[in-house]
Amino acid sequence: MYESTFNALDRVMRNDEGLASELDYAEQTSWLLFLKYLDDMEREWADEAALQGHDYEPVIDARFQWHAWAAPKTADGTPDPNARTGQDLIEFVNGKLFPYLESFRDDSADPDTIDYKIGEVFAEISNRFRSGYTLRDALELIDTLDFGSSQAKHELSELYETRIKRMGNAGRNGGEYYTPRPLIRAMIRVVKPEIGETIYDGACGSAGFLCEAFEYLKRDNLSAKEWNTLQTSTFYGQEKKSLAYVLGLMNLILHGVDAPNIRHTNTLAENVRDYRQQDLHDIVLANPPFGGGERKEVQQNFPIKSGETAYLFLQHFIRKLKAGGRAAIVIKNTFLSNTDNASVELRRELLTTCKLHTVLDCPQGTFQGAGVKTVVLFFERGAPTRKVWYYQLDPGRSLGKTNPLNDADLAEFVELQPKKPTTPKSWTLDVADIDEATCDLSAKNPHAPEQAPMRSPEEIIADMLARDEETRRILEEVRELL
Repeated sequence: MYESTFNALDRVMRNDEGLASELDYAEQTSWLLFLKYLDDMEREWADEAALQGHDYEPVIDARFQWHAWAAPKTADGTPDPNARTGQDLIEFVNGKLFPYLESFRDDSADPDTIDYKIGEVFAEISNRFRSGYTLRDALELIDTLDFGSSQAKHELSELYETRIKRMGNAGRNGGEYYTPRPLIRAMIRVVKPEIGETIYDGACGSAGFLCEAFEYLKRDNLSAKEWNTLQTSTFYGQEKKSLAYVLGLMNLILHGVDAPNIRHTNTLAENVRDYRQQDLHDIVLANPPFGGGERKEVQQNFPIKSGETAYLFLQHFIRKLKAGGRAAIVIKNTFLSNTDNASVELRRELLTTCKLHTVLDCPQGTFQGAGVKTVVLFFERGAPTRKVWYYQLDPGRSLGKTNPLNDADLAEFVELQPKKPTTPKSWTLDVADIDEATCDLSAKNPHAPEQAPMRSPEEIIADMLARDEETRRILEEVRELL
């Protein structure tokens, strides 16, 4: 229904010199969608208030409402030919609309309110359209979208996810915003969240984990109380980067969460020693950034000091879990075997404070553009680890942009995980058998055939020289025959 509209929007954006990449397209689409969604919701809220006999106080002042500037209509419902366009439209958006919307953050102290989120979104992004004529074309396309039905939201969410995926494949730093959805769905099926539990991602990016968890939990037969629980007190996220925050907020809205509990903040700035019971969650699902470096003042918030961002996030996630809480975390596979002090101490803490019951060993190419292999750690907080079940994911092909991971690739893992059997692809490690000094948890499949030992450079060079000598001898024999 809306695919042609999104395709047309892409063509419009390519014509504007201020928009250079898929990241720009996603950002600019997001703020336009957000304002159209807000206008549709305001109409719905006004209707509900009228039915209850109440007056409705609009969130957005009349002159800044969508139908006043973005899509003004004549009396017969056709687009107003006198609507702002060209430089007049750009000056209004940059000089009046954005400053007005940004001011919402200063007027609201509660980061979970819609007012605060409006201010946060427009304080962190800017209008990149340079041509008011291009922007007018984009506004007319966005105005055709309707957020009033669940079917429309479902299609919009799929189109938006496709845009985020394309952005992740576009290079630069786009890949940090996209975790393969088949992997997320497999992680959720193993963790098995239930309505009434809280689900948290402290590095939520485009909110893929929270969106997929919502899709897993929602059903047609939910009671009004259960639906309200899903809407208001189930999904919690934090994100440091501005574009990712906007993407995550819009992604959850399109999936059907009307007021997402996502905060724009640096999670690692929190001191993990200060968490109270009310700060904890039942479930953590995350793919924290790795390979980054953190300053020493940030490291002071954690018992185990490390410049590796993922190690700090793992400490954060462990401490954000309630007793008995469950987690599924993506991390570099080198975490299982690195011998530096931080790696060893973090593995030791994980094994002693949590039940690490499953490690999913992902193949190269699982993450587009990532040059490292990853594993997924599944654990529960509150009891030490006795045994760890490993599963070596092998889709039987090389993964890449044109051949990505799919749900069928992970079906066997999800099926086998509850019973944790021994198979050619899976095995169990008894923690009592690991080296206490290193706590090495390397994913070494004992059923895989041993690889031939690698030859030394000297052996390789000697072999090449011998082959060259043999080639020279054969050529001499051939020349004698001529």
